[in-house]
Amino acid sequence: MSRGGLIRRFPVLAIRDFRLLLADRLIAPASVGFSLVGVSFAVLKLTNSPTDLSYVLAAQIAPSLIFALLGGVAADRFPPQRVIIAANLMMALGEGTFGILVLTGHPSLWAMMGLEALTGSGIAIFYPASQALLPRLVPRSMLQEASAISRLVMNTGQMSGAAVAGLLVAATSPGLALLLCGIGMVSTVPLLLSIRGGRESLRSGAASEAAGGVSESTPNMLTELREGWSEFRSHTWLWVIVAEFCVVMMAWYGAFSVLGPVVARAHLGGAAAWGAITAADAFGLITGGLVSLRFTPRRPMLFVVLTGGAVAISPLSLAMILPLAAICAASFGLGVFVEMMMVQWTVTMARNIPPEKLARVSSYDALGSVMAMPAGALIAGPLGAAIGTSRAEYAAAGVIVLAAALALIPRDIRTIRNDDADRLHGAAAAGTDPGAGPGKGPPSATELRRSWSTNGTSAPTRPRTPPRAPAGRRSALRSRPSQVRRRPRNGRSERPS
Repeated sequence: MSRGGLIRRFPVLAIRDFRLLLADRLIAPASVGFSLVGVSFAVLKLTNSPTDLSYVLAAQIAPSLIFALLGGVAADRFPPQRVIIAANLMMALGEGTFGILVLTGHPSLWAMMGLEALTGSGIAIFYPASQALLPRLVPRSMLQEASAISRLVMNTGQMSGAAVAGLLVAATSPGLALLLCGIGMVSTVPLLLSIRGGRESLRSGAASEAAGGVSESTPNMLTELREGWSEFRSHTWLWVIVAEFCVVMMAWYGAFSVLGPVVARAHLGGAAAWGAITAADAFGLITGGLVSLRFTPRRPMLFVVLTGGAVAISPLSLAMILPLAAICAASFGLGVFVEMMMVQWTVTMARNIPPEKLARVSSYDALGSVMAMPAGALIAGPLGAAIGTSRAEYAAAGVIVLAAALALIPRDIRTIRNDDADRLHGAAAAGTDPGAGPGKGPPSATELRRSWSTNGTSAPTRPRTPPRAPAGRRSALRSRPSQVRRRPRNGRSERPS
């Protein structure tokens, strides 16, 4: 298909900044693919100890407990692309130095842990900034299309990087894979510097508007974190699913990232096999991204929770030591559903969290989802040595299924439906353009129709508090309390009849 045909089929590709973002999201994940294979096999080659691999991977995740929140504040205060540049350079320094040490000597366990802690700090800072940048570059009506294409490119890069890294590590040294990861991260800096959009401070604009056009001083970090926390905990669907994935990611990380390479090395053929499994997962993510361009589940939060439970497939396939082809098929299938779930989650967050708070809310999402992963990494190695790798994998699968079952208890998770018509009606009533920045007028009829038909499917939303009424109308409503029905659940009220 020609470039013009692609743009007609996917109008979001006409946006220059979005194309630059896609280039970054191809190169950086490809570099991460080299890291995924390189780190595990570098540690196993140097120490021959799953327990030491647990320590190194735990050191990579631990900084998220601090830097995820700081990254959220930074991305709401500064242009997100600049925060991503800082994150990528930290990852480049950590993985590149690790690679040089592996190629030139025998780094100590403490050196490997320290370098992976630096890499993990960059990863923690990256996530909330990445979540905040995309909605600033594309109209809101194109968010699902943009998110699906963006994640499709990211997963293509990661699949390619992991597949090449598996072959490279098997033929040469994991140190070379890590060095190439560092070089790739540095190469993304010019692309990010070229992105012109997203540099305005949404939060400053909101504060000025609230103050009648008078600019206010920047609030301190604790105040900003409290604002983000208040927004986060006000949405039941949000904090329940984050709590579920806190447990799911803990069990999965220990079972897959720590014990997975051990299974591959002992039973499946080593680094090349692990690269194939990782690439199959990434190929599934690519397929899921293609499906997401057309398909939207009717109950998006139920879909997210059930997909979290399906993650148990990963440790189960390793526990049973299935043939490599079967494990790759399981990884591919899981990748399809995980990617569909991530597109729904990303778009729902972007559409339903205020833009000036999105990075901070995303930082609590990231923190909650990964805060138990270091524990999973620290437990997996010793547990596998004590009771056997297969039994530890079965235990992880059971924990994942239990977490998903408990997350189904809140009614919101099971009943929230996609309803694009209500979302657009709410946007029009609020006098805001779903595809515009703060302060613009209501969408035109053409824009509403375009929002409805961009992908041929409705977009994920959740029930929201109705738009704030004008002062005169609020006074009238207060004078007629009997006509306003209240529902205590989740602190929302119904519209007056």
